[in-house]
Amino acid sequence: MIRQTLKMAWNAVLANKMRTFLTMLGIIIGVAALIVLVSIADGATASVSDQISQMGSDYLTIKITDDKENPLRLSEFSKLFEDDAIETAAPMAGTSVTGKSGYTDGTMTLYGTTGAYFQIMDMELLCGRFLKQADVNNNSYVIVITKDTAVEFFGHAAAEGESLSLDGRTFQVVGVLSEDSSQQTGFTIRDSNEDSTQSVTLEGYIPYSTCARMGNNALNIMQFYVSSNDEKSMEQAEAAVEQIMLERFKSDEDAFSIQNQSEIMDTMQEVNHTLSLMIGGIAAISLLVGGIGIMNIMLVSVTERTREIGIRKAIGASRESIMMQFLMEALIVSLAGCLAGILFSGIALWVVGGVAGDSMSVHMDGKVVWISVIFSGIIGIVFGIYPANKAAYKKPIEALRYSG
Repeated sequence: MIRQTLKMAWNAVLANKMRTFLTMLGIIIGVAALIVLVSIADGATASVSDQISQMGSDYLTIKITDDKENPLRLSEFSKLFEDDAIETAAPMAGTSVTGKSGYTDGTMTLYGTTGAYFQIMDMELLCGRFLKQADVNNNSYVIVITKDTAVEFFGHAAAEGESLSLDGRTFQVVGVLSEDSSQQTGFTIRDSNEDSTQSVTLEGYIPYSTCARMGNNALNIMQFYVSSNDEKSMEQAEAAVEQIMLERFKSDEDAFSIQNQSEIMDTMQEVNHTLSLMIGGIAAISLLVGGIGIMNIMLVSVTERTREIGIRKAIGASRESIMMQFLMEALIVSLAGCLAGILFSGIALWVVGGVAGDSMSVHMDGKVVWISVIFSGIIGIVFGIYPANKAAYKKPIEALRYSG
């Protein structure tokens, strides 16, 4: 019985292919919008979250906005943050300088810090060593550079022991960071032998004391980083830093700000969830519009097939069988549109993935696909009930008299 009803519903759907396709179009657009938009949102959020996680999630960023005419100096910095919840702390100051080696020169970002910074940021070396406390104490002219910087200035990555001129001062390269250990700041480098320019990442790290001596306004510490023993003790470390800073700056909470990397990760997850719900809601509206289209065309179909309904009832067809047939037709149109929408979204995501390249990973979420299928099925049933019910309760005599 069900098989015969399904066959009759399928034949009725195929009887007018163009009308069926136009009816399906609302469902196709709704499903494609749901899958594509949610997938792109997930991919974009995942890309941002990966970049944040690569920076680490077990450290605090502290910025001093008002030093109360009692600036924080390097001499007291290490002693100030001696707390069991704090693993290590490192000051940070940045400036732009002109680097030169041989015939190559370019603008690069120079960071003044201590050896603890590399530990906090979980940086890795390609060759050489990190900055040491002795470098800070002796105001040494040493520098740790990124791999890109080494290749651009010296033509090779293993640049340990090379000399690099920064604003006329000669620094010795003591270490080269791995490719992933970079602040990712793009600057343009110029080669005097070439007219072309290209954007690369040029940056280096020197002792904080040396940076202060270069006259880069780094004498007073305005920003620094603090790491905890592990991610579980981040709250204790944050509380300890806040207490130390309050004591240091006369209990003025506005004199400084503390940014927790783990909180940024949590915020990103909340944003992702909210964005997915919002986009899903917009796409759901498209599906509802498609459902209204199904109801409309099914009502037209019931009117056109009034005599058919009358004949079937006259030869003994039950109300349930007629209702089931029209309900099945609505469900077939809805699910067929859903399938077409899934195929279209797969093609669209393939194109988007090709355009985005390595910057963003886009893939079809199986959970979203199943939600689309279930939602489309519900729409087919809900918006097909009224037309099916109207067809089932037509009186045979009135139906046979109908001339159209």
